[in-house]
This record gives sequence, structure tokens and C-alpha cells, in this order.
Amino acid sequence: MPRSERTPASLPVPPGAAETRADAAADPEIEDLVLRATQAHAALMRGDLDRYRSSITVTDDFTLMAPFGGKPTRAAELSSERWDSIARFFRNGRDSTLEVVQAYRSADMVVIAAIERTHVEVGGLPGQDWALRVTLVFRKEKDQWMLAHRHADPLVEGISLEQAAALSGRHSSS
Repeated sequence: MPRSERTPASLPVPPGAAETRADAAADPEIEDLVLRATQAHAALMRGDLDRYRSSITVTDDFTLMAPFGGKPTRAAELSSERWDSIARFFRNGRDSTLEVVQAYRSADMVVIAAIERTHVEVGGLPGQDWALRVTLVFRKEKDQWMLAHRHADPLVEGISLEQAAALSGRHSSS
């Protein structure tokens, strides 16, 4: 079938894919990663960097695409000072949850698409409800699941095409 006519169901299963999408949510390793990610999220929203880092270990080639945009951050740029500044950005988080939208699994990789929700003081702003769409990519290295990529954006409620165009810096000229 031509590429443009392929549906997700007709796409080939990646080599080593051990679980179907439906089975992935019941996978004990995915359940453990979701629990760790939930605990890490709650800890970071309280500004508790030590607890966050004890729940989540990042790979040497980790990439972070922060919710405020800009250039992706790589593991080599995450000095102790940078981690500390990230922790100071969040204060007094409570009611933190992680709602799994979908999970995917292969032998050495897990992808979790989720919505993180919390009530938190962010960057000096007063406490408010805060929600992010998040994609977490975990890779198994030496029998340990490590976070290889995190992408987050605040577009849980959606925006208009015009707003998206304005954010992307592209403007049409008529």
C-alpha cells in the first residue's frame, strides 16, 4: 500500500516490540516507571531535587525539551547548578498526578505519553493549577531503566491555529 494510505494499524511492528499497545499498560515494568515518574514529578513540584533524582536517572545522552520552548537541553549541560535552578523554579507543589494517555514498550525502550497535573508556584508566580502534556522515553541500560528524553508542553487545553502560528514565529502574508 502506498505510504500515504498507511494507517497506524497497518504499520509494521518495530523489531523487538514485546508488547501490544493494550498490553503495555499492564506491564509491571511500565507500572513501575509510571510510579517512579509520578513520585519524581511530585517531588520536583515541591522543589525536592534529591527525591526527584533518586526516582529518575537520566542517560548520558538525555535530552530535555522544556515546556517553555527554546533549545533542547542535553545531559552534558545539566550541571549541579542547573539542576538546582530547576528545583528552585518550583515551590509548594501539591495534588500532583500523572495521567497516562498511552504507553509503548519494546525490549529496551518504554515511551509514556502522559498529562502531569499539580497545584504549584512556578517561577515566582502565585500557586496555580498547572498541567503539562509530557512524553517520557526510558531506555534500559544494564538492567536499569533510565530517562533518555523528556518533552513537555503546556498545551493541555489546546490553542488555535493562529496562536500556534504566532508561537512558531511564522506569519502568513496575504
